[in-house]
Amino acid sequence: MQLEIIDQQLKLHLAVKERLAAVHIASTIAVPLPSITHVSTVEPKSNWNEIRAPGSFVPNFIKAGTYYTARGREFWYVTKSREGKFLTLDLKDEYYKRIVLAIDDHQAWCDRLQALIPSP
Repeated sequence: MQLEIIDQQLKLHLAVKERLAAVHIASTIAVPLPSITHVSTVEPKSNWNEIRAPGSFVPNFIKAGTYYTARGREFWYVTKSREGKFLTLDLKDEYYKRIVLAIDDHQAWCDRLQALIPSP
């Protein structure tokens, strides 16, 4: 997965294997920076009553795809190999209410996005 900022948008580029695991047709998810309300590296809470539709889930291995929770629709791509390297984006007025990723440079992306998003 690659992240980049272009024209006031955060773009998440999913590789083919990530798209297959997440059952996500589009190769890119674009999020306008003004829609990001909060960025965190804290592990988000997850529980058994989330509805996966569509996506993949193997306990202690992968959680990928679209999940419906009490908070709303969320996109997850978290794997065991990057456990503890969370980047969580809370969004407003977007298709997803939250995006949760596990990426190697999670702290650098968190710092960068916190500097770019509008203050509440």
